[in-house]
Amino acid sequence: MDLETLLPLLMFVALFAGILTGYPVAFVLAITGVLFGLIGYGCDIFMLSDFGFISSKIFGVISNFTLVAVPLFIFMGITLERSGIAEDLIAAIDHLMRRFRGGLTLTLILVGALLAASTGIVGATVVTMGIISLPAMVERGFCKKLSCGTIAASGTLGQIIPPSIVLILLADMMNIAVADLFAAAVFPGLLLVSAYAGYVFIHSRLWPELSPLPEAQDTLAASELTLLLLKSLAPPFLLIFLVLGSILFGIASPTEAAACGAVAALILTALKKKFTRKLLIDVAERTTSITSMVFTLLIGAQVFSVTFRGLYGDEIIIDMVTSFSTHSGLILFLVMVLLFVLGFFLDFFEICFILIPILSPLLIQELGMNPIWIAILIAINLQTSFLTPPFGFALFYLKGVAPPEITTVDIYKGIIPFVLIQLLVLTLIWIFPQLTLYLPTHLK
Repeated sequence: MDLETLLPLLMFVALFAGILTGYPVAFVLAITGVLFGLIGYGCDIFMLSDFGFISSKIFGVISNFTLVAVPLFIFMGITLERSGIAEDLIAAIDHLMRRFRGGLTLTLILVGALLAASTGIVGATVVTMGIISLPAMVERGFCKKLSCGTIAASGTLGQIIPPSIVLILLADMMNIAVADLFAAAVFPGLLLVSAYAGYVFIHSRLWPELSPLPEAQDTLAASELTLLLLKSLAPPFLLIFLVLGSILFGIASPTEAAACGAVAALILTALKKKFTRKLLIDVAERTTSITSMVFTLLIGAQVFSVTFRGLYGDEIIIDMVTSFSTHSGLILFLVMVLLFVLGFFLDFFEICFILIPILSPLLIQELGMNPIWIAILIAINLQTSFLTPPFGFALFYLKGVAPPEITTVDIYKGIIPFVLIQLLVLTLIWIFPQLTLYLPTHLK
């Protein structure tokens, strides 16, 4: 193998070696790109003038109007987290579901879905539900593994249920309209929620002693329960209609809808009498921190990508994969396996920024696959990266707020059925692409 072919492959070796050192991934990406660009230039493979593309690529990222939606959605999610909307939802739906065996775990799935459609912040959802519900579930004798798995899995629904920040980034990298990708994610998201609920329902019927009913029912009168549900469900449903509805029906662009959602979140916080100057400063600081992380990763990925393409790495990868197999189904399967395995060690953003610019041309342009379908397959696949040890962030968040009775083994065992459910849903979407393509086609 000559040096021209070897350099792009060595880039990945150096990249993963740098990541394993614990150094920030964004800087590892940039340093690897610059270093191998200079090596390639010295070997007359990579022309130094190609570095000029880096500045234009970075400027293109910063000036992308669609990506303005990212900090706005982050701001909206953090504001809603601080408004207490999650606590109200859990209390209200628990009153509705407590008469059913396994009702509290079903409540967590429903609340996770509603928070995903209104906030989309994984860490906030997992932490909030863990603090509020997990101690009560342990005290009442619920299965620890089921409780942990339900909270962790429900908290990650924000990665597939729109408006998802991850879907916005995927849409930008794969040149897909954000509205189309949001529409394509609706049915898969609902399918995932239904599958979670089905598993919890079956578990509670097979092992009723692990999903006990509350000793004191403390049921509300029908009028009181109706009023409580209206007060708790109205804010998230109005926000979902305002943000997601305006995007899907073409009333507003994702950025405009995100701006409306951010303002609406502030109004809801004020109506709940929790809006303060300290809260606004805290939300702004956290929004800035998360946004900076995302965009720094994106900029580092641009440096890496320009160098990799300058070394003809994308062509080498395509030639290697197509020479291994010409069957598109097998190639897609190998790509999905690669993404799933990397999810054990890297988070969603890192995998997206490193691999999607390289793999998407192979799947879409070379093999002629539908980009919307591919994007949803990738999103569901990499949703598992939040749950798979040793570096699943949802597991870290939950362990950080779990009571002492909950061990790391309980959390790890609890997420196994939910990861299998995600893979089952992934398989169904692979077999039936219309689950993703029906809504985007008919909304147009």
